[in-house]
Amino acid sequence: MAFRTLLAALSALMTVSASTMVLHESRSAVPSGFTRQGAAPASDTLTLRVALTSNNVAGLQEKLMSISTPGSSDFRQWLSMEDVKSFMQPSAATVAAFNAFASANGLSPQVISPNGDWVSITLPVSKANSLFAANFETFAHPELTEPIVRTLSVSLPSELVGHVDVVHPTTEFVEPKARLTPMPGTTLLGRGTPSASCNSAVATGIITPACLQALYNIPATPATQKTNALLVTAYEEQFAQQADLTDFLKLLRTDIPSTTAFTLLTTDGGVNTQNPNDAGDEADLDVQYTVGIATDVPAQFLSVGGNNFATSLLDTTTFLDGVAKPPTVMSTSYGSTESSFGSSMATKICNGYMALGSRGISVLFASGDGGVRGNHDTTSVCNNNAFMPVFPASCPFLTSVGSTQGFAPEKAINFTGGGFSAVFPTPSYQTAEVASFLATVPSNFKGTFNKAGRGYPDVAVQGWNFEIVVGGEAGLVGGTSASSPTMAGIIALINDQLIAAGKPVLGFLNPFLYSTSGAFTDVTAGHNSGFVCPATSVAFDAVAGWDALTGLGTPLFDKLLAAALA
Repeated sequence: MAFRTLLAALSALMTVSASTMVLHESRSAVPSGFTRQGAAPASDTLTLRVALTSNNVAGLQEKLMSISTPGSSDFRQWLSMEDVKSFMQPSAATVAAFNAFASANGLSPQVISPNGDWVSITLPVSKANSLFAANFETFAHPELTEPIVRTLSVSLPSELVGHVDVVHPTTEFVEPKARLTPMPGTTLLGRGTPSASCNSAVATGIITPACLQALYNIPATPATQKTNALLVTAYEEQFAQQADLTDFLKLLRTDIPSTTAFTLLTTDGGVNTQNPNDAGDEADLDVQYTVGIATDVPAQFLSVGGNNFATSLLDTTTFLDGVAKPPTVMSTSYGSTESSFGSSMATKICNGYMALGSRGISVLFASGDGGVRGNHDTTSVCNNNAFMPVFPASCPFLTSVGSTQGFAPEKAINFTGGGFSAVFPTPSYQTAEVASFLATVPSNFKGTFNKAGRGYPDVAVQGWNFEIVVGGEAGLVGGTSASSPTMAGIIALINDQLIAAGKPVLGFLNPFLYSTSGAFTDVTAGHNSGFVCPATSVAFDAVAGWDALTGLGTPLFDKLLAAALA
């Protein structure tokens, strides 16, 4: 037995050594918060996901920009599921190259995505180290219940270069608790009658659906098109309670039947328990403000299982890739520091949103709650002037939503995530706006960021003191977690009227938003140093026009609707 094992090991070694190894991705150090626990046991089993290179992702990007740009001859002629697959699936040559590699090394890949661009392989740690010139180790984190297995460097055999985009999980170190945890607002005491508009809310400080309707001209008229679904995604065991939604509607949207329910969707073993003790503030917030703003728009709640945020993001896009009639809007209130994903992983996930956008899905993400410094929750980074962009908010193929507070005028709230991607370049739809903003940044500015990067957020809405019901009790929360579902509700209502008029839905929003003048209220005050950092910390300031705090500004429903119908 020992002799046969030795022969197998020597055979694998000779197979690998016959190839030239090419560095694919690496990290110079262990990310903050993670600590080395030693080499992963050689005999332990790893399941790795391999992203095979799509045959024409550049062609899909070109197509997306064409069909989403006003004035184009194929404007809003969204693609079908099969159309997208023709761009995203790997070529026959790529499949053959990977299968030859797998066969030579005794691997049995399993296709795990509708477009065929993701496969799964299971192998011992020792073999993974050998095949990918890696050094898999175990790493601990104070907020992880058990260690994870990662490597600081991964390489590809030369015959796979150009055929493989990602090997996951390898160099990805996404921090635990990626959700943008709703922050408790002002204590809710002596609540009294709900505010009828934001003008009266100045006294109470409470944001309600009625307040948002008045502020942004959002109609309360029920939607009529049942094919127009709005999807809320949920990760990290966040459970939305139907009983809480019922209480919320009885309290703040008495014109909507309190029996209104959301449709539960699941993937990766996700569940949605209805025990009041398991009520999730994030999940309840997202569902209550999509339902509470998008009157009678069918609401869906996707519960994604698993404990790896990057994997969950991938599995959300692959789940929707296989849905023939997907929702028209998707809102997500989660994110993590862009650098924790690694560039190849972030790019692959972002391309997944590009594929969804090309099918007519408006993908919205909260922009982050750490100002210019990622999603920090301690003061330890307040003096670090190397800004930390948040992903997926920094992806150019989705709409990133920041936060404001106050009324007449609104201002950027200090925690609103904003800045510039270190992975993705400035997209064409915002080139002029970003250049104008950068011209306002002082030459002696102490912050460090990528001036050639994709700027975010794209838009903003209110984000503080939102009233919700969690576990049967009313309370106040804040964060860009509140802003994204609100904006998603606005887009869903516009889609309802577009469908009723026999027109295509909005789909990928950004080229349309950046070319639509007069549909936003410009926000020119605010400084996004972060929720826990002093106001004197280096950060961006809001200015006239687009800025890296509130984007184009806050929406005016009637103006956006008119532009969309036109």
